[in-house]
Amino acid sequence: MATFLLEVGTEELPASFVDEALAQWRSRIPQTLKERYLDPTAIEVYGTPRRLALLLKDLPLQQPDQQEEVKGPPAQAAFKDGQPTKAAEGFAQKQGVALADLEVRPTEKGEFVFVRKTIVGQPTASLLQQLVPEWITGLQGKRFMTWGDGDLRFSRPIRWLVALLDDAVLPITLVSGSETCTSDRHSWGHRVLHPQPIALPHAEAYARTLESAFVIVDPAPRQEAIQAQIHAAAAHIGGTAVISPGLLREVTNLVEWPTAVVGKFEPAFLELPSEVIVTEMESHQRYFPALKQGTTNELLPYFITISNGAPAKATLIAAGNERVIRARLSDGKFFFDADRAAPLESYLPKLDTVTFQESLGSVRAKVDRICTNAALIAEQLHVENNKDIPRAALLCKADLVTQMVGEFPELQGVMGQKYALASGEAEAVATAIFEHYLPKGAGDSLPQSLAGQVIGLADRLDTLVSIFGLGLLPTGSSDPFALRRAATAIVHIIWSANLPLDVYALLQQTTDRFTTSFATVAKLNRETLLQQLQDFMLQRLRTLLQEDQQVDYDLVHAVLGENDPEYAERALKNVLDARDRALFLQARRNDGTLATIYEVVNRASRLAAQGNLATDRLDPAAVVDPKLFQKDSEQAFYDALSELHRLMQGKSTQEQPHYQRLVDTLSLMTPTLSRFFDGAESVLVMDPDPAIKQNRLNLLGVLRNHARVLADFSAIVKS
Repeated sequence: MATFLLEVGTEELPASFVDEALAQWRSRIPQTLKERYLDPTAIEVYGTPRRLALLLKDLPLQQPDQQEEVKGPPAQAAFKDGQPTKAAEGFAQKQGVALADLEVRPTEKGEFVFVRKTIVGQPTASLLQQLVPEWITGLQGKRFMTWGDGDLRFSRPIRWLVALLDDAVLPITLVSGSETCTSDRHSWGHRVLHPQPIALPHAEAYARTLESAFVIVDPAPRQEAIQAQIHAAAAHIGGTAVISPGLLREVTNLVEWPTAVVGKFEPAFLELPSEVIVTEMESHQRYFPALKQGTTNELLPYFITISNGAPAKATLIAAGNERVIRARLSDGKFFFDADRAAPLESYLPKLDTVTFQESLGSVRAKVDRICTNAALIAEQLHVENNKDIPRAALLCKADLVTQMVGEFPELQGVMGQKYALASGEAEAVATAIFEHYLPKGAGDSLPQSLAGQVIGLADRLDTLVSIFGLGLLPTGSSDPFALRRAATAIVHIIWSANLPLDVYALLQQTTDRFTTSFATVAKLNRETLLQQLQDFMLQRLRTLLQEDQQVDYDLVHAVLGENDPEYAERALKNVLDARDRALFLQARRNDGTLATIYEVVNRASRLAAQGNLATDRLDPAAVVDPKLFQKDSEQAFYDALSELHRLMQGKSTQEQPHYQRLVDTLSLMTPTLSRFFDGAESVLVMDPDPAIKQNRLNLLGVLRNHARVLADFSAIVKS
């Protein structure tokens, strides 16, 4: 067994690429090794700003031999009068075996010639020499580059290559034009603390040798060290650190030997909104803020940065960082004061100068559409005499043209809220301006106020319809307008706030307005646009029910329908009901209730499909004639259906919800339905007499229709 080390040394890599590259190696390398029957006991990947590394432990020195069976020509062609023909000789020569090794075996298509041969395993070293260049050049990422006169593409120029099989150098060469990079055992330490090359004696000595040169190659302990140093530094100044997971991960990939450095700024800057200070620190400078101990939002006039320089120079590093943050916060204070000099409403005309999308006009035009959509949603929710919703809809994008948001786009909505309050707007209006952007990402909070919910829905609805109307649909992983995220947010907001909204009607209304207002640029006619929007929303519903709500795929199909316009329309008209039915079905599957009614209801549904009873007919008395019954089981079936219809007319209560009552009644009916299908009292549904046949199909149709109130049982898979 052997240990293999690969290190690709580079100029400083983008922090995001380090994570991406290591993830690709973790996914790809085990598979390529498995395909070649090489199974190391451990595969470890490391990364820093200047290197990507791979360690394979306990690799066999050679592939195991493989037995392979190859089918050859038909026996009749391979042998004549017991002697091998040219076909047999050619097959044997091609496979590298003697004629005596050929075997004749019977198959379904007659007798054929076979040969079993041993494929001798290749040395692991040879295989690695083939694989390593593929592992390196196979990495993918954004903004790859070439250098020199070659065409080798990588995130940053490759400067050295280490490849060790135990203590021996494995020769590997990367060629790019006139430049070559050949592997050896020499790596490089920290650029400042150990700028000399360092020889690696053995693959297993990689991590500890690099640590002696002030490089922590493993991101996990490097991140732990950074986190510990940040907390210790915050405690030293009497505070607690604010550690954003994303920033922590980024900083981890920006340093090789971390040192926490504390800096400070003038307390007068604390008069700025904390969001401005934190955004400046985290997004622009990669500093970690500190809060007063025991508080959740009271900042201290300090920051903590992670240096990749010499610890002895910490004071000098802090002074440089302080000069930078002082200048940035001074700019922020200027923007904040200048923006508040005018009321938020005064910025609306400037939105005419900002383009939302080339064919859709300005952001000011979008605001008008948001106001219209918000009015439609408020009307559906029966919200009357609410001045906050139209006011917040009008002002929701006004902060986009303020100086602060121009400098810090991530503060859109945050500054709108603060400027609205400074302008004397109602608190509900200010809150809605901030909340209408929520959720901004996975795991983010959702809007809590009604105005925030309504405007958030109105904004995303306009984006969906307008961009779809231009034919700019998401494709594969490409979704430049974040339409999937917009549709997902619409569903999440409705679900979280239990808003009784008819999305089907909203899509119709906004589609009608778009095709009228943008007739000259619309790429789709009204019917096609509406259908695509409905399909898109349904796909989001399917995904969220399965992934977020953990509902089985077949139960989701049963609720939303598979190519069933009736179910699709119903789900979009009542998204809350679609969720509730799916969760109810999952609960009944989990407790075993669904299994007790599945067989009978599904059997009835399949047979009813051969009839022509409309799916909205629920009263057996209106479509079934008892005079045509020939057996008692038919009458019993009819009586049970009549009782089911009577019970389902009653109002739903907390103690007996509508769907629970349906399932309970169907469970009680199961023995009666079973007698209709099987046993001495069973009937032939497809009776020769057309009237009797139709009567029985109508019985089954009424049962199916009641079950369809809950779901399409034909889509449910027996569990």
